[in-house]
Amino acid sequence: MQRITITLDEELLGLIDRRVETQGYQGRSEAIRDLLRNGLREAEALPEDDPCVAVVSYLYDHTTRELPKRLNQTLHAHHDLTRSTLHVHLDAGHCLEVSVLQGPSGRIGELSRQLMVERGVEHGQVQVIPAPLPPATTR
Repeated sequence: MQRITITLDEELLGLIDRRVETQGYQGRSEAIRDLLRNGLREAEALPEDDPCVAVVSYLYDHTTRELPKRLNQTLHAHHDLTRSTLHVHLDAGHCLEVSVLQGPSGRIGELSRQLMVERGVEHGQVQVIPAPLPPATTR
């Protein structure tokens, strides 16, 4: 392992120190390594044809006109990528959905964007993990 020197302003250092404390890191170095790993992994998009699995989570207002129906239709139109979806009623007007997707990175990205740009979707996040595709099954 190599040692490097970086300069951080007090505010940023305070955020790192809070993360060390709240997450239980042994020290700043491990917290910074974790942040770097996550940031670099997120910034480095997979090539479009590379196989992956992804977790797409989004919070939406289910009273938005026909939004649940549109989201469901979008997932059904991509049934070959959709492995599972969890639907949670959070309160009288908000739902959380978490979908596990598997397939080529480019198609996963397209589907994720389609879900999250729908009017009424308030927050969304995608976590992509490189992973091999399962062997094709014949029926």
